[in-house]
Amino acid sequence: MDKIAVLDFGGQYSHLIANRVRRLNVYSEILDSNTPAESLKDYKGIILSGGPQSVYEENSPQCDPQIFYLGIPILGICYGLQIMVYKKGGKVSPGKVKEYGKADIKITKKEGIFEGLGAEENVWMSHGDEVAQLPEGMEIIGSTDNCVNAAVADFEKKLYGVQFHPEVTHTKNGMKIIDNFLNITGAKREWSLDAFIETEMRTIREKVGENKVFMLISGGVDSTVAYSLIQKAIGTERTHGLFVDTGLIRQHEREEVEQAYKKAGIENVHFYYGGEKFFSRLDHVYEPEEKRKIIGDTFIDVQKHVVETMGLNPDEWLLGQGTIYPDTIETGGTKNADKIKTHHNRVEQIEQLIKAGKVIEPLMQLYKDEVRTVGQKLGVPEEIVQRHPFPGPGLGVRCLCAMKDDYPENHEAVEKEINDYLHEKYDINGQILPIKSVGVQGDARTYRHPFLIKLHKDTKRDWELLGEISTDITNRFNTVNRVLLLLHPRGVMDVKVKPGYITKDRIELLQKADYRVTQFIKYHKMYGEIWQFPTVLLPLSLNEGSGECVVLRPIQSEEAMTANFYRMNWKWLDELVDGINETPGFDGVFYDLTNKPPGTIEWE
Repeated sequence: MDKIAVLDFGGQYSHLIANRVRRLNVYSEILDSNTPAESLKDYKGIILSGGPQSVYEENSPQCDPQIFYLGIPILGICYGLQIMVYKKGGKVSPGKVKEYGKADIKITKKEGIFEGLGAEENVWMSHGDEVAQLPEGMEIIGSTDNCVNAAVADFEKKLYGVQFHPEVTHTKNGMKIIDNFLNITGAKREWSLDAFIETEMRTIREKVGENKVFMLISGGVDSTVAYSLIQKAIGTERTHGLFVDTGLIRQHEREEVEQAYKKAGIENVHFYYGGEKFFSRLDHVYEPEEKRKIIGDTFIDVQKHVVETMGLNPDEWLLGQGTIYPDTIETGGTKNADKIKTHHNRVEQIEQLIKAGKVIEPLMQLYKDEVRTVGQKLGVPEEIVQRHPFPGPGLGVRCLCAMKDDYPENHEAVEKEINDYLHEKYDINGQILPIKSVGVQGDARTYRHPFLIKLHKDTKRDWELLGEISTDITNRFNTVNRVLLLLHPRGVMDVKVKPGYITKDRIELLQKADYRVTQFIKYHKMYGEIWQFPTVLLPLSLNEGSGECVVLRPIQSEEAMTANFYRMNWKWLDELVDGINETPGFDGVFYDLTNKPPGTIEWE
C-alpha cells in the first residue's frame, strides 16, 4: 500500500495532517522529525508538520537534510516550511506581526499545490516566526498582507512550503491543497475507516488475549464508541463499563445516560456515585493543572474501589479508555509537542498503567469526526453519536477558581495601550480581567488574560466585526489570549475576584446555567449547528455584587484542533441572557469571541 510520511515537529495539528491524508484514502504514518532519509525512501511523499519552537532554538526539533535530495515530493507546513528553508540555506526570523487566525493569501502561481484554486484564498495562520530569505531554487507562490513568503515552491524538485495550515477546516480549500500534493506524489488511494475497524478489532483481540476489559465510560461518543468496538471484538461477557458520577457532571446527566444505554442495548454498565470523594480532594485547590490531575487520579481510585467491591481480580482486567488523539497531543503526548493541558486520561497513574501494558485505547489515533463515523458503522444510536463533546473532568474545568485578583504586570498601562488602539480603530473600549485561561498560540501553551470588550449602546452588533476585533487583539497584544463580549450588564464596571474553589454550591449554580443553555439551543434547533457549548463560571463579581459571572462559549468545529466561535442569532441570544439573569447568583454574562487558536475550547 502506498504511504505518506508525516514528520512530527511537535505541532498541535501533526496528527490532523495524517487524518486529512487518510480522508483522501491514502495511508499515512507519523514519524519522528529526525527519521533518517534512508528510512523514508519507500514513501511516496513527505509532509513536515508545524511545531511550537523556533528553528534556531537550542534543542529545537530538526530533520535529516538529506530528505530534500531523495527526489520525493515534500510539503512543509508552518514550522515545516521554516525548517525546509533553514536546512536549504535560507533564513527565518521573528514575524513583525504574529498571526493567529484567519488570513487572506494572494496566490501568484496557480500550479502545483495551488492547482485549481482562486487568485485569493482564505487560510488559517498560527505562527510567530516567518521565512525572511528564500534559498536558491525556491520562489514565492503566495503572500498575505503580513507575510510575504506565505507559500513557496521549488517546482523542479517538487518541494513546497506554506506558512498557513491547510490541514485545518478553517482553511477553506485546505483539502484541495493536500489533494493536489497527493496527486503530485502519485500515491494510490487505498485506505478507509472500514479497514481501520477491521484492523483495530484484530489488534484488540491480540492485546487483550485471555483477559477482560474494564471500561470507564461517560455516555459521550468517544467512550461509548470505544466500548462498543471492544465489545464487538471480544464479546459482552468479557467487558464491563463503569459510569462514575463525580458530582461534576451535568444536571440530570446520569439519568439521561442510563436511559440512552438501555435504549441502545449497551450492556454490563455499572453506575457509581463518587461525588463526595471528588469534592473533598478538590477542597481549596485553585490551579487548573492540579485540578485536572486530582480529578484524573480520583477516577482511577474510584475504579479500583469498584473493582474491589465487585470482587474482580485486577490481574485479569485491562483498563479501557475512550481516549482520542486531541487528548494525547494537548497533553504533550508526542515527542516534540508542547503540553497545553493534562487530560484526565493522561495523569501519571494512567501513564504507569500504559507502560505496564494494562490500558487499551482503540480510538487513540482518531479525531472526533472519525469517531462519529466509526460509531455509525458500528450501529451506535445517532443520539449518542451526535452528542456534544463533554470533558472527562466535567464541570470541574468549567468552574474556574481563584484566591485573589491576578492582573498582568503594569496592567493599567497595558490596558490603556489596548484601549487607545481599540478606540482609534473601532471606537470601542474594554478591560483586562483579573484571571487567566489556557490558550494555544503557535502550537505552544499560553496562560494569559481575557480581555472584555464593551459596545456602546448605539453600536451595531456585527459578529464579523467582533471576530475581526478579537483576532486583532490577540495577534497584537501578547498579554491577551482570549476576547469576550459583555452582554450583561452594560457600562463600565468594577471587577473583583470573588475567592472560590470547587464546591457543591458553585457546581450547582453552573449546572443550572448549563442546563438552561442546553435546553435553549435544542428548543431553537441550534444543537446540530453548534459542535460544543461550554458554559463557564468565573469567580468574578461586578460592581460590588454578591454573584459570579458566566461565559457562553459556543463553538463550531469538526475535530477539536481548531474552532470558530459560533455566531448566534442576536434575538435568541438576548432571550438566553434574559433567562440566565433570572437565575439568582449571576452578576454578569459574557460571550467568548475567541477562535482556536489562540484560545482553547475549554478555559482550563
